[in-house]
Amino acid sequence: MEPELSLHLPLYVAAPLVVLCLALGAYMSAAETAVTGASRPRMHRLAQQGSQRAVVVNKLLDRKDEAVGAVLLGNSVVNILSASLTTAVLTSLFGAAGVVYATVIVGILVVIFAEVMPKTWALLRADRVALTLAPSIVVTLAILGPMARAVAWISRIFLRLLGVHATLAHDAEEQADVLRGAIELHGSGQGDDDAPAEKAMLRSVLDLGDRTVSDVMTHRGNVVLIDADDPPDEIAAHMLAAPYTRIPLYRGEPDNVVGVLHAKDLFRAVRAAGGTAEVKVDEIMTAPWFIPESTILFNQLQAFRARHEHFAIVVDEYGALRGIVTLEDIIEEIVGDIEDEHDAIKRGVVTREDGSLICQGDVPIHDLNREYGWTLPEDIAITIAGLVLHEARRIPEVGQVYAFHGFRFEILKREGTRIAELRIVPPAAIQAAN
Repeated sequence: MEPELSLHLPLYVAAPLVVLCLALGAYMSAAETAVTGASRPRMHRLAQQGSQRAVVVNKLLDRKDEAVGAVLLGNSVVNILSASLTTAVLTSLFGAAGVVYATVIVGILVVIFAEVMPKTWALLRADRVALTLAPSIVVTLAILGPMARAVAWISRIFLRLLGVHATLAHDAEEQADVLRGAIELHGSGQGDDDAPAEKAMLRSVLDLGDRTVSDVMTHRGNVVLIDADDPPDEIAAHMLAAPYTRIPLYRGEPDNVVGVLHAKDLFRAVRAAGGTAEVKVDEIMTAPWFIPESTILFNQLQAFRARHEHFAIVVDEYGALRGIVTLEDIIEEIVGDIEDEHDAIKRGVVTREDGSLICQGDVPIHDLNREYGWTLPEDIAITIAGLVLHEARRIPEVGQVYAFHGFRFEILKREGTRIAELRIVPPAAIQAAN
């Protein structure tokens, strides 16, 4: 008969080795969670402040797939080794039943001490743990990296056979969604009264790259225009009556904008001439700056800064006047409405006790969504009246009621074919009424 091959490992030798394997497994688990959960923006900022450990973490994040592969490989090896050592000892003591005992004991020890505990710690303090373990992870990567790359290469071969292409790609839209999600989490559960306002501002900054000047401009129907051929005293009277410091000048028809007149320039000229009669408007007005209505807000903000100007004329593809946009319009898109002592009284929204709102038709949908946390579609129309017209597919009559997107809209006032005023009942008010 052939001799039976068995492994007799003393308990006093096996026990320390198992504890060592559990400790190494705990380290590998914490390292894996820290590398995957570390904040790249925070590490970048710490590196700029001189933290050498943050520099190391950034290098690990650049090789995240290799670092995670190395620690996963090490974790698997030490967990298997701890199970093998325990099985060898217990089978020598209890025979075949030792396999069951080893499975239960090692399973409990690995799950608690080598998985859950270290990963929970690293998850709660990902940045701090990453900074602490970064040097040792570099050593681990140097030792296990070649083997991890070989395993990853073999894994990719089998994935290709299954039709899965394991390629690293940076999806800009996905990264933007991650950033937006982080903004939504900002201040959650902290009782910070400023958090909603801060989140609205941060969201608006991201939206600058998606919105155009046509979304924030003053529409031509509300633009104050002055005929450049009017007598100087009438022009001065119009400037005094208007709540703006810059007003477009036209000749012949409103689409033919020939210049922009600044109130200070006009009144300096009046003072220098000793009256309005001798003022020559053509000499003091500035050339208009025309921009297409499709201009992205972020690009226009940069253009305002580069040209040191605050005022632009918005035109359509045919060169017809669509409105005006100012630097203040774009800033208000970020921080909300800014009113000064010379602003005209703005028509807007009045909230009623029953939760409904009386709203002017020209109020932008974006402003309502921002102010009340609604999710009305902004890609269909700019104003709330435009949205109702789009959904109604007709010019509604006063008193008609429409329900869409979970809201109820009642037409209160019309001016010609334009919806001038309507009552909006949001979903919460509808549910309260029912």
